Amino acid sequence: MPWNEVLVLAVGLGLTGVIAGLIAGMLGVGGGIVIVPVLYWLFGPLGVDEAVRMHVAVGTSLAIIVPTSLRSAWAHHGHKGVDTELLRTLLPGLLTGVLIGVALGAVASGRVLTGLFGGVAILVAANMLRGGQPPALTRKPPGGMAPTAIGGFVGTVSTLMGIGGGTLTVPILSALRYPIHRAVGTAAAVGTVISVPGALGFVWAGAGVGDRPPFSLGYVNLLGVALIAPLSVALAPAGVRMAIALNTRRLKQAFAVFLLLTASGMLYNTLVTG
Repeated sequence: MPWNEVLVLAVGLGLTGVIAGLIAGMLGVGGGIVIVPVLYWLFGPLGVDEAVRMHVAVGTSLAIIVPTSLRSAWAHHGHKGVDTELLRTLLPGLLTGVLIGVALGAVASGRVLTGLFGGVAILVAANMLRGGQPPALTRKPPGGMAPTAIGGFVGTVSTLMGIGGGTLTVPILSALRYPIHRAVGTAAAVGTVISVPGALGFVWAGAGVGDRPPFSLGYVNLLGVALIAPLSVALAPAGVRMAIALNTRRLKQAFAVFLLLTASGMLYNTLVTG
């Protein structure tokens, strides 16, 4: 890739960090649900091969989530917001799910990863437009093997999508009658459990693969991590201040529409033009 295109890539990655940080602060959503589609669309005009474009977006997003999820989990833990008992019951399933996600991601085509992200993102956007908590599916939190199954599902899908887990963890736990404060605090720790092994797995899965963007280690773009991670962390507080001054409900609806259109475009590229 010529140096002028590398410069364009760097500028685009920096803007991605700004957008991710502001939206995360304003709406409280995980950065991955913003970073992955933005990287997907950014890599296209720069000539990154369709076969690896989504893999690099997912792997880079997981690596970026590592420091942000650690910071968030530590903050929630300091306020006793992480339910360690709930996390312990989810942990075996989460780790198993991450391993499954990495294994599937290593062999899945870019079209499959793009289609999965687009389909789930549309459901997430629809839930945000609906507003409020998802409808309850049970009368009380399930026991037995249910937490392992929940962790396995969240770990697998989140790894394949490049998100930290909060996007799925909070609505699923809420629908299963876990108190919302337990769900939100624990989801921050879930992001760490998913992102660390997930990012390492995508480094391994992409080793030696051709047609990746410059400065890539496996499927993790180091330039993206270096630019997006600090900018998103630094600008999140500004997003919080903006949320205080603006109508958060309207902001969430606007973001949901953005996500709906973006995810629909990804699905169109996959199913119609792919």
